[in-house]
Amino acid sequence: LLLGVLGAPALGDPGPLEDVVIDRYYIPKICLREAQMGDFIRYHYNGTFKDGKKFDSSYDRGATVAGVVGVGRLITGMDRGLQGMCVNERRHLIVPPHLGYGSIGVAGLIPPDATLYFDVVMLDIWNKNDKLQITTLSKPERCNRTVENSDFVRYHYNGTLLDGTPFDSSYSKGSTYDTYVGTGWLIKGMDQGLLGMCAGEKRSIIIPPFLAYGEKGYGTVIPPQASLVFSVLLVDFHNPKDGVFLEHLEVPESCKRRAVTGDFVRYHYNGTLMDGTLFDSSYSRNQTYNTYIGKGYIIPGMDQGLQGVCMGEQRRVVIPPHLAYGENGAGDKIPGSAVLIFDVHVIDFHNPEDPVEIETVFRPEGCNVTTRHRDFVRYHYNCSLLDGTRLFSSHDYEKPQEVTLGANKVIEGLNSGLLDMCAGERRVLIIPPHLGHGESGARGVPGSAVLRFEVELISMEEGVPEGYLFIWHGEPPANLYEQMDLNKDGGIPADEFSTFIKTQVAEGKGRLMPSSDPEKVIADMFQNQDRNQDGKITPDELKLKSDEDREKIHEEL
Repeated sequence: LLLGVLGAPALGDPGPLEDVVIDRYYIPKICLREAQMGDFIRYHYNGTFKDGKKFDSSYDRGATVAGVVGVGRLITGMDRGLQGMCVNERRHLIVPPHLGYGSIGVAGLIPPDATLYFDVVMLDIWNKNDKLQITTLSKPERCNRTVENSDFVRYHYNGTLLDGTPFDSSYSKGSTYDTYVGTGWLIKGMDQGLLGMCAGEKRSIIIPPFLAYGEKGYGTVIPPQASLVFSVLLVDFHNPKDGVFLEHLEVPESCKRRAVTGDFVRYHYNGTLMDGTLFDSSYSRNQTYNTYIGKGYIIPGMDQGLQGVCMGEQRRVVIPPHLAYGENGAGDKIPGSAVLIFDVHVIDFHNPEDPVEIETVFRPEGCNVTTRHRDFVRYHYNCSLLDGTRLFSSHDYEKPQEVTLGANKVIEGLNSGLLDMCAGERRVLIIPPHLGHGESGARGVPGSAVLRFEVELISMEEGVPEGYLFIWHGEPPANLYEQMDLNKDGGIPADEFSTFIKTQVAEGKGRLMPSSDPEKVIADMFQNQDRNQDGKITPDELKLKSDEDREKIHEEL
């Protein structure tokens, strides 16, 4: 083969050509392959005579020319001139008569002994021995699983012919192409080219015609015998037999209990598609997601994925679409047949039947007296959520917290946790929300939150029964009014009443309801007895509580 390059016009006529003259007037920067003898090729051309008159054109027919090069199916000059061409290369060929149609020509089209001029562009080259060409363009660092036959895949692609002419793109449709692999729903080359891909991987797949649309092509966009080039981004994939996949990112060393069906769980999450696209996040709402598990309130995959979690655990839950939102997806953020990935941080969980959990951290030796219902106690506390978020502390104030147990002044769980304590004892209390602040929460306390209290009992005073402000340790004086009327004027003002009650307490004959303000307790007692509110108690007004409610256990003014 003689390759001549056309340069400046010759000064004189060089005479008859002995071989094809080739002018490679455009050579692509990248040439992955050159046409060799026996290759199948597709090309466009214009054929003219020396005077520029056109005798043939593939463009005019609206179809490329396809054939085998170097095996005698073309005129000899064209056979020689096409060899060594790259895809997208352009050549001018001058074919002398003896390598064209010779002294006979083509009746009505090409006269005898005609020199032929061809302008050719190579569009495609392939061989029947070709295999699929796969080039990995990018690949995620983590790849726990790759595509296998029978997997369902979702991918984006740009499809071009070998010369770069686009024929199809999923991006232009605004949705992925979704299909099964290895079941005959795709052309053979794509079926093979997707195998072994990771989610998030990008590949270039060059498919020869016999693994694509072959001799028939496809519609008007893919010519017969066309090699296809697909740039593929695998968005996600799954198998219909897949279950939920769990990855334990962080598990607390101490895990006393794991969540089971029927538990109420509070957790934060980020929800992403397999390509990393965020579709939802509880963090963005600054509020946990709260629900029962195992009861169908959430998608089946999450119902399964939260089973067995520990408080404080961080877990990744990968959910196939048949355990999530299926073929229809959800809204405009979760496509149909999408695999979902939830990165979950469990804040706390409880069961509606949970009691207060009490852990004694320290109990003094010789502890004989413990707190009971109606006792008045002073205690310090630190309150937090189970994730360590600090809520309240008595240490932020000058004095310990004071409360009468059973007086409905503190949450039920804390009241229970303070019973049967010794002075100086320290406890940790875990209080479920139904014994705390419930579903609604409180100021600074999230709804349905499990609370952790560290409590230390500072002191306690024996209380009085509910409804009493003072009780006698023995029988009250028979002539109670006379003893209380200190100046014997037939009326008992507030100061006489207060002096009398304080004397009884000092002599151990009775005791007041414990309070940080005993004067107020005495004032309340006086107001209860001064029934007409005239500032003094008369004999008709003074009554024991036992006379009022018929209770014989305690007697009270």
